[in-house]
Amino acid sequence: MDLLTTLPGSLMEGFFPAGWDLAKIDACVDPDPATITVRQKSWHKNFQPIPCASLSDFDMMLGHEIALTIKQARDANQQAAMILPVGPMGMYRWAIYFLTEWNVSCDHVHGFNMDEWSDREGNTLPPTNTGSFQYAMEQAFYGPLGKLTVPKKQRYFATKKLLPTYAARIGELRSQGAKLTTIFGIGRVCHIAFWEPHFAAEFASVGDWKKQTHRLGAKLHPLTIEQNALTSFKSRTTHVPAFANTVGPGLFLGCDKIIGGADGTFGRGMQWQGLSLWMTLRHEPTPWIPSTFMPGQPGRLFFLKELAGPLLAECN
Repeated sequence: MDLLTTLPGSLMEGFFPAGWDLAKIDACVDPDPATITVRQKSWHKNFQPIPCASLSDFDMMLGHEIALTIKQARDANQQAAMILPVGPMGMYRWAIYFLTEWNVSCDHVHGFNMDEWSDREGNTLPPTNTGSFQYAMEQAFYGPLGKLTVPKKQRYFATKKLLPTYAARIGELRSQGAKLTTIFGIGRVCHIAFWEPHFAAEFASVGDWKKQTHRLGAKLHPLTIEQNALTSFKSRTTHVPAFANTVGPGLFLGCDKIIGGADGTFGRGMQWQGLSLWMTLRHEPTPWIPSTFMPGQPGRLFFLKELAGPLLAECN
């Protein structure tokens, strides 16, 4: 007895994205956690999943990868276009540590925050609101970098005014030799940024889906809202907006490099991200599961070993 056998007639009917085959999704999970890094045909030859033994290791390793990417661009005298997340967040402290130790100025970095809470028209939270992603970035990364920080004129946030300009700004930077790096987490419904799986129904082809650079006032899936209630809003679902502005696959695909992170554990054996991680690494690429396209790009995905499982019931 499980969800697959009890779904008919339940309140869960019609809840998941229409393009999800739940049996196929469940089959993505291998009972042996060690197999999660076994290379798949759809992966880019330079894509690598990196298991991390602890959260402290994860934060440090991911932060090092971000700092090293910034330093390498500096050493090569290149501008660095970086699409940045708010979640995961612990790596920014370590990125600051390494950049400060190496005395690397970030005046060549152009930071594009990938998303922001909004209403249905794309109006966003004020940057002074502690729940806003702009506030989080200023507090966690830009501010603590001090004199080495990214210039204010090169910090872009996903507001109604600025988000529609991302594609042109990034395109101009790349035409001048800049490399594009997307740093990302994986959502409960396998979104990248807030590009949700149910958007797939709107497009006639994968090609059309891949062209989308952004969306204002994106309608969020209930699982996305509840995920954020648990991870960012201290369980207060009533405080989570139902819409967000977000970059699309036209920006987070086709990168020169990706740096991913999956750290979705709660402690005491509880977690929320294991299935999403397995889906990302094992399901064939489909717009109905946006994160499945990320292993098709060069880069690394750091993840907590605990997320690999075994994903078996354990009452907590």
